[in-house]
Amino acid sequence: MFVDTLFFAALTPLLPHYADRFDLTKTGAGLLAAAYPLGVLVGGIPSGFLAARFGVKPTAITALCLIAATSIVFGYGDSIMLLDTARFAQGLASACAWTAALTWLVSSAPAGRRGEVIGSALGVAIGGAMFGPVAGAIASEAGTGPVFAAIGGLCLVVAFFALRMPAPPARAGQPLRRLGRALRNGTIIGGLWLIALPALLFGAQGVLVPLRLSALGWGALAIGAVYLVATCLEAVAAPLIGRLSDRRGRRLPVMFGLGASAVATAVLPWPEVAGVLAVTAVFSALSFGISWSPAMSFITESAERIGVDVAWGFALINLAWAPGQALGAFGGGALARATSDAVPYLLLCGACLATLIAVVHSRGARDVAGGAPESASSG
Repeated sequence: MFVDTLFFAALTPLLPHYADRFDLTKTGAGLLAAAYPLGVLVGGIPSGFLAARFGVKPTAITALCLIAATSIVFGYGDSIMLLDTARFAQGLASACAWTAALTWLVSSAPAGRRGEVIGSALGVAIGGAMFGPVAGAIASEAGTGPVFAAIGGLCLVVAFFALRMPAPPARAGQPLRRLGRALRNGTIIGGLWLIALPALLFGAQGVLVPLRLSALGWGALAIGAVYLVATCLEAVAAPLIGRLSDRRGRRLPVMFGLGASAVATAVLPWPEVAGVLAVTAVFSALSFGISWSPAMSFITESAERIGVDVAWGFALINLAWAPGQALGAFGGGALARATSDAVPYLLLCGACLATLIAVVHSRGARDVAGGAPESASSG
């Protein structure tokens, strides 16, 4: 998860560089950013099948090797089509890596601490995202080829150590109709929306903020520093939020995250000074990810409760995250190009407020946001 997010986040400070190099519009830059989550979307269901059928260890190791190969291809690619294809292929591998790694981890999690364990895992993944912009900034100076080849080598090192680690054995595969049962479950669908909405927010922000900072005169190093600060705070917050959701229920952090996200997206379009925009971007990134740990915990608990393998639960999480991230990046960039940056941001602000109202007032939304984990398990 660390090395995967390292490569994923490295694109952020490089996006203006690729936009200039290949003469990309905001739509083209959004497509480059969206290629990765589109790959995750395509790989979502296969990742659950592979992890449940063949085991988490072979799935994770194969995914790491593919991430290594695509990192090298992306580093030395000399056409936008090749770069888009490499990002898409890494998204396929990423779906398998996340499903296998999180299933591996949750299978060993102590009872009553799933939120904390998932939050800690997200903190490690965010650590990869923290160093990603740094790697991107270094690549802007030293060259993308050597830097991304080094990331590929790190993937292979991790794959070697994963090969030596104990893992739960593969279990009997579940028929695909069991996945359909989960998709017909209203509480799971609501939980998946709490994954998709932050992905929309991150996708749009990850395209529009770097381009805006670049237009205000900041280079790749400064943009990378903004995201370094943001991801440091996210990495610290993720396990704390997971622990809070274990002790106080899933609903409280979800409501706080939605409210903070609404404020952030309402403010993001307006700063005309790069420093003010940078501070707003840090606050927004911290706000957007608050819902993820409690929502992921709730989805996997609900899946197990209806007899669905936890690997399928994480596959569904990939399916929720991927279109949100892709639509946020590509759609946000295209809509901003056709209108202004304010339009996608304010639409997302409205989505946050509508979801918050639903969580507060709807009984079904209360079920999705969850009570204390003990009541969820007894349900």
